[in-house]
Amino acid sequence: MSIERKRLSPDESRSVALEAAREILIAEGPQGVTLKAVSARIGKTHANLLHHFGSALGLQKALAAMLAETVCDSIAATVVKARRGEANQQTIVNMTFDAFDRQGAGALAVWMLMTGDRDALDPIVEAIHRLVDELSVDNEDGLIRENTLTLVFMALGDALLGKAMAKALGLPREAAREIACRQLHSSPGVQARMAAAI
Repeated sequence: MSIERKRLSPDESRSVALEAAREILIAEGPQGVTLKAVSARIGKTHANLLHHFGSALGLQKALAAMLAETVCDSIAATVVKARRGEANQQTIVNMTFDAFDRQGAGALAVWMLMTGDRDALDPIVEAIHRLVDELSVDNEDGLIRENTLTLVFMALGDALLGKAMAKALGLPREAAREIACRQLHSSPGVQARMAAAI
């Protein structure tokens, strides 16, 4: 990633650093997301990143918040499309599973918890809470919360153990996604919306 040598605003500097951290997370895993690695990638000093994030943990929390916000915004837009019949549950499941697996959110969450910081997951949990509040309508509130809890746990578990478990059980690698999609599809709220659309 080449960065032009121009003076960036503080917000632009943070964004560039977080994008570099995201690329490192995907390529090397959470242990690779250090102030030294990010500063080397973007051509800034270690002190510059300390100014913006305070510590490596601060950088990781900011990265978790960015990932969570980006994913939740995408999921919210997809759920709205699904309610209009323009998208399906498989798209929502895939986006959630990809966020925890391919985009590294699951590994990052576990890594942060292992540091002993009890508040490590706050950015992810808060973003999911806002997403649920945004999507909740009338009496579906409880169903959306239950579906969200199930989907997040399945996506996190799949990101951490899915490949090994699927192999051990003789199942296809995508089995957990298919099960999550079936469960979401059979949710009473989803069935009621489908019946109303017919």
